[in-house]
Amino acid sequence: MSAVLSAALVVLLATACSLAPPAPVSEAALDRSDDLAEAGARGWPEPLEWWKSFGDPVLDRVMETALDSSFDLAEAVARVDQARARARIAAAARFPAAQASLGVSRFDAPTNAGLGAQLDELGLGSDVTEAFGFTLPDRLDLTTYSLGADFAYEADFWGRHRNAALAAGAEHLASEADFQAARIGVLAETVATYLEIVDLRCQRRLAGEIAAIFEERASLAAAGYERGLTDIRDLYAAERALAEAQAELPRMTGRLADAEGRLWILIGGHRPDLERLLPDALEPVAASAPAAAGIPADLLAQRPDVSAARQRMEAARFAVGARRAALLPSLSLSGSIGLQATESGDWFDPDQWFENLSVNLLLPVFQGGRLRGNVALAEAQLAEAGAAFGRSVVTAVNEVEATLAGLESSARRVTLLITLLEAASAEAALQERRYLAGVADYGGYLGARQLLVSAESALAGGKRDLGYARLALHRALGGAWTTAH
Repeated sequence: MSAVLSAALVVLLATACSLAPPAPVSEAALDRSDDLAEAGARGWPEPLEWWKSFGDPVLDRVMETALDSSFDLAEAVARVDQARARARIAAAARFPAAQASLGVSRFDAPTNAGLGAQLDELGLGSDVTEAFGFTLPDRLDLTTYSLGADFAYEADFWGRHRNAALAAGAEHLASEADFQAARIGVLAETVATYLEIVDLRCQRRLAGEIAAIFEERASLAAAGYERGLTDIRDLYAAERALAEAQAELPRMTGRLADAEGRLWILIGGHRPDLERLLPDALEPVAASAPAAAGIPADLLAQRPDVSAARQRMEAARFAVGARRAALLPSLSLSGSIGLQATESGDWFDPDQWFENLSVNLLLPVFQGGRLRGNVALAEAQLAEAGAAFGRSVVTAVNEVEATLAGLESSARRVTLLITLLEAASAEAALQERRYLAGVADYGGYLGARQLLVSAESALAGGKRDLGYARLALHRALGGAWTTAH
């Protein structure tokens, strides 16, 4: 197992260290960022409903409810939608922008103001026009109708927009991985809270049995003290043990109420919803099948936090390419074309067309180091993202190794507790037969019963810890996985 995980660490860190500048990419990869996700996921493991490995139908219903109505998952979905929208916005910069225009412009002003007043000052006023046989009107009134289209386009010779679009696409994929991580986190917290509720209900029931045993022992001690068969100290000890056992019941009730309240929040419901989901009597989760003997390296790479860190490293790499391209000249085209007339009936007259076109070639000359500062910032962000990816890989490998060891030790502990319970059960049965046969007193039988209930309590706690260990392994692996067909 360690050899396989070490191999995974070497492979993934090798990927993290290959931080070459962005290479040219094909237009097909630019047109559909989803193709990048499909290419990266092809042949990789696919997630399953991993909580079903616990073999608890009640837990399955709880998980279905959490998936349907969890507010945390709804927030995570909204964040993915935001990232998808940002990716579309960034990709739009690679295409020409065009918009239709329909306008009406009216000019109405007195002749002796504005241009008319300036003509008068130049001696070209009404006296001159009258000499040529025409008279200016008192007001100038002109209405112009226009129908056209405006457009703008920047040629992406150096890949600035392409790299920006790919960076946004990688951020989108990272947000999807974040959603998977949030989903696993919510589901894992739901499973952990359910296991806690199951254990607390069982422990509260067993604590009630312990309190009943101590109550009988206190009654025996009181009867013996009255007959002078026991010391006052034995009576006080029995009464103190009874009080401590009874005081444990409210504490467990409070802890159970807290756990149930946390589960309400996780499933996005209320107490009636929880009462419908959880029966009054819940059995501790049985020991599940052991984990697989081998953990493939690509499974660790598919872990959501590792996948998100990898995609953010890719986004930072493409961002470096976009910042470097900003240092180079840019060619932009803009303009408008359409029809213009003073009468609406002339809108579709071909002779009324107009155009306004411009071509600009811009070369950065001096911006106070802003552009090169942007490049340095992007390169530093790439180095940070590479380090974060390496840390996520190391964390994944170590968490898997630790949880595998924890699962194995928890399973061994449950095996020992089962043996202890069998011995306690046999002793309780023996003491019951001895008491009924009249060869042993009732106190001996109560002592054996107390040891049996204590063994049951220890085994319930051991099964809870085994469930936690199994859950930790699922979380470390990003859920349960199988090879895609």
